[in-house]
Amino acid sequence: MRPQRLERRMRASLSTVRPSLRGAVTRARLLFAAKTALAVAVAWLIAPHMPGVTDDYPYYAPFGALISMYPTLMSSFRSGLQTLLGLGVGIGLAALVLLTVGPSVWSIIGVVGIGVLVSGTGWFGIGREYIPMAALFVLIIGGADAEDYSLGYVTQTAVGVVVGLLVNLIIPPAPLVSEAAGRIDAFQQRLAAHLDDIAAALTEKWPPERDGWMQDAGALAETSRSLRDALAEADESRRGNPRAWRGRADTSEEHARLEVLVEVAHQIRDVSGCLSDTINGRPSAFPLDPELVEPLSRACSAVADVLGAEAGEAVELHVRASDAVQTLLRAVHARSIEMDAVAGPGVLSAMHLQRILGMLAPADGDDAQRDVAQPDEADPQRSE
Repeated sequence: MRPQRLERRMRASLSTVRPSLRGAVTRARLLFAAKTALAVAVAWLIAPHMPGVTDDYPYYAPFGALISMYPTLMSSFRSGLQTLLGLGVGIGLAALVLLTVGPSVWSIIGVVGIGVLVSGTGWFGIGREYIPMAALFVLIIGGADAEDYSLGYVTQTAVGVVVGLLVNLIIPPAPLVSEAAGRIDAFQQRLAAHLDDIAAALTEKWPPERDGWMQDAGALAETSRSLRDALAEADESRRGNPRAWRGRADTSEEHARLEVLVEVAHQIRDVSGCLSDTINGRPSAFPLDPELVEPLSRACSAVADVLGAEAGEAVELHVRASDAVQTLLRAVHARSIEMDAVAGPGVLSAMHLQRILGMLAPADGDDAQRDVAQPDEADPQRSE
């Protein structure tokens, strides 16, 4: 195995392990845990000093602080308001029962059922879960003191929510852009490792026994979706955040990179699917000419090198990959003429690799881009 391939495979493997092992102890997560604990403590200290009967229900203040704490300011603000709205609606449903038929098994069943139906409207966000819960608590726990309980429940929860929002505002979270960028880097290394696996499988034995890349291909689309969610969360983390006001956490570059890599992943999945059909002998498969196995493997490895390249190596590796893809195209062209037929997976894979290089062309690599797009020199379609 080439040193670059081994290193890339190790980096790709580590990139899948690190999020699960280190996700709980990142700097941002530790800060979030400390802020949550602080908000709960402050709310608990304030709760006994609330006026009137509300000080009889101090335990709802830390509850409100806890449910209002989210990694982003806007999420905290939105969840706090939605929770209070859900509590208000649930208490309102319980009040209707108390003013009419009174609490009983049947009225409790009815109000909880109505609360669940109302929560399904989509109007309350995270607060939807508290509509039937609040109604049930007022009817069962409040009992004869339902009015005082309802006031204490809402007031103390609101105190906790306000405390949580203030803590999040005074100690704003860091924008999540760096975390999203790191995941995009890991995705790029994973794509490179995937192409390396295809290259290795083609040359080790035919038909290949190594099939991990076939199974991994289906996971690329799911990874793309999760990365879009991570970038959306990074954008959310910048909204209303004083630490992002200076524009140091802009995500436009990450969005552009991700869109390119998502398209690259589509092309790699097509290569995997085409070769997988051939290896597994599916009805839609075309045979792969043995003469094309070696140039196809070299082209996959070369394009993988471009994907896994450091910034300073990008131009040189792009030129090498362009040469490798051109060699594959010439081989496909020659074999198509000899066989009087288009060379199946060879031509399709060459087209996808050529597109990938076009998307990965470095900003100062215009010459390399022109080299990789020369249809007059080696166009497999001309063999027809």
